Amino acid sequence: MLEEIMDFIHNYFDYQRKRGEFTVSSGNLDCDFLQNGQYFKIVGSVFNDGVWQYPATEMKDETFCGEVWLLAVPPRLSSLATDIQAWVSTNAEVLASPYTSESFGGYSYTKASGSANGENGGAYSWRDVFASQLNQWRKLA
Repeated sequence: MLEEIMDFIHNYFDYQRKRGEFTVSSGNLDCDFLQNGQYFKIVGSVFNDGVWQYPATEMKDETFCGEVWLLAVPPRLSSLATDIQAWVSTNAEVLASPYTSESFGGYSYTKASGSANGENGGAYSWRDVFASQLNQWRKLA
């Protein structure tokens, strides 16, 4: 979820990029420049492109030429990502429904609409619900 949020706000909080040949062995990136708990992004890998938290023990073993971005993700954003994931989990059934309104047995409802991008049949997505909280970190594309 954190990577999806960073894509949405166009901000990876990268402060340094290491370019070269890197090896992933035993599911973890072999390097001496990452600290425990630090987020990093891999670019140029066949199997492991994306955002990880060090030590990442579930990566696929490989050697690749590419970049490792050292990230300085604010703790508040990391915490907000947990809240967003909980919201998505709670609302998954509604978001997946193709119906914007339904009526049965004397009960009817209309799903909230107004999504700027028309996703989910016009229903609000996490992007709409949390946009105001995420705007402080947003960068122009």
